[in-house]
Amino acid sequence: MTAHVGHDARDASWGTAVTATLHCLTGCAIGEVLGMVLATALGLTDLSSIVLSVVLAFVFGYSLTMLPVLRDGVPLRRAVGVALAADTVSIAVMELVDNGFVLAVPGALDSTLADALFWGSLVLSLVVAFVVTVPVNRALIARGRGHAVVHAHHGH
Repeated sequence: MTAHVGHDARDASWGTAVTATLHCLTGCAIGEVLGMVLATALGLTDLSSIVLSVVLAFVFGYSLTMLPVLRDGVPLRRAVGVALAADTVSIAVMELVDNGFVLAVPGALDSTLADALFWGSLVLSLVVAFVVTVPVNRALIARGRGHAVVHAHHGH
């Protein structure tokens, strides 16, 4: 999913899948952490907190893919399509897993920014989501999807 990794689009190795998932994790983590921090600080409901975090994870995830594609001269409309094709499944899996994990941790959504439970459950949820999403990305790459879509726009 990153535009600047030097792998062939058909390279469905574990290393490529890990790199693609780290890229996805970066966008998801920024959105997830920002969303949870904002929601907690604003006293939003659990559902609002999760919705805000998921929306921001997609926004940041897509943005991290689109920026290098746009720098390579791809028009905005096409860059949006590339980001959607490259990242939607990966971000969706990551968000399902990390939010499911946080929901399963008793008290995590009720904790405050000063609680170790807030930060610990959030970090651990992202680690678990990463581990689950790596094989998903590997399968996508092997089929010319996900991370491979970005490479098609960079002459890799």
